[in-house]
Amino acid sequence: MPADAAPVEWCPSGAPDRPESVVLGVRSGPDGQVDYLAAPLPAAEVVATLPEGIPPTRVLRFASHCVSECANRVGTTCGLADRMLALPPPEATGPVPRCHLRPHCKWWHQTGPSACHHCPAVATTPLADDTLAALVADPTTTRAQLAAHLTAHPH
Repeated sequence: MPADAAPVEWCPSGAPDRPESVVLGVRSGPDGQVDYLAAPLPAAEVVATLPEGIPPTRVLRFASHCVSECANRVGTTCGLADRMLALPPPEATGPVPRCHLRPHCKWWHQTGPSACHHCPAVATTPLADDTLAALVADPTTTRAQLAAHLTAHPH
């Protein structure tokens, strides 16, 4: 990389089919929280082992390069990171989860530790009955809409 080139930022909710994509973690438990892997795995290798008919983003979280054509892009920022911060804070906000992506993470650089505390709850493909996660994942959702939903449906 040339010395004057900008470092590549990574999206922690990336597409599994990009050449650089890696698996960040596995969605588990009844709420689909992400359990992070100790080290990233090449997405192509992992996706090839999934049973047919299982969408990769239903069970795994991927990281790939943050790209300008992303539906969540708002200027130079990530709208998903912004919407994610509208969610109620996690109950336990101790140290941030271990993450190999952090030095290059778009969300970390944009919002700091708050992003890391919310990150395990973000789903690229929300569970069918999780309206709040679907709203957060939808690039057209505004923070006002999220606030209205949270007011109408307190947790």
